[in-house]
Amino acid sequence: VELVESGGGLVQAGGSLRLSCVASGSIFYENTLAWYRQVAGKQRELVAVISSSSSTDYADSVKGRFSISRDNEKNTVYLQMNSLKPEDTAVYYCKLEESFGPKYGLFEYWGQGTLVTVSE
Repeated sequence: VELVESGGGLVQAGGSLRLSCVASGSIFYENTLAWYRQVAGKQRELVAVISSSSSTDYADSVKGRFSISRDNEKNTVYLQMNSLKPEDTAVYYCKLEESFGPKYGLFEYWGQGTLVTVSE
């Protein structure tokens, strides 16, 4: 499984960006997709997550500003980021998680990351 993110870049505070992550390879139909972000020297943090049934959850810091969605036919997950703030500056990673139960375990795949920079 390979994940490729795109859509990062430089944007002014208050602006918007839309990140995309395309998954390829053998993917179990029941999976969870998520966006994480990481600032140099800090731990990677969960930003948003979406299940195969499209239920979603968000970090408190992005609620009301970010929206995660998925297109199962295209094996793609999106992160629409609005009202961006300088503190949103980070490398954003997508993650695919497949769970095969307690017997077969859980598999995680990560993308290479895309840099989002929000200027004052």
